[in-house]
Amino acid sequence: MSNQPPQFQPPQPQPQPQQFQPPQYQPQGPMGMLLLTVQGSAMTSNMIPPTVHLNGYPVPVKYGRNDIPVPAGPLHIDVHSQWILTYGRAALDCTVQPNQAVPVFYASPFHQFTSGSIGHSKVKRKGLGTLLAIVGAIAAVVILMSVLASLG
Repeated sequence: MSNQPPQFQPPQPQPQPQQFQPPQYQPQGPMGMLLLTVQGSAMTSNMIPPTVHLNGYPVPVKYGRNDIPVPAGPLHIDVHSQWILTYGRAALDCTVQPNQAVPVFYASPFHQFTSGSIGHSKVKRKGLGTLLAIVGAIAAVVILMSVLASLG
């Protein structure tokens, strides 16, 4: 054993892991605004908001008005709803001018067997007649079964 004091070693700096920094989106020219209104609510349409793609890119939306900045120029809007199956598909092409706000309205249908409605002004939901016919047929069968059960 030696009687020399231990040599002091300064702490070595530990390399810090690099945190991922996503690239910041830099607009490549003049911008406009898409004022997308998803008509309905989680109570009246679907608990899951529709899926929206702008020029092929997914954009998160909610029910009600969504103000989405977009590059000026042609814009292809694809919207669909999802509940077990994909339904209510609708698409619209428009041109957004620089510093212009373009209103677009989407409404999913009442049932999964028809397309959605999309336009530049408030739209009506499709499929109400079919939905009422199905509910009426079910009610008629229930009433008929009750009448037959009371007779027999």
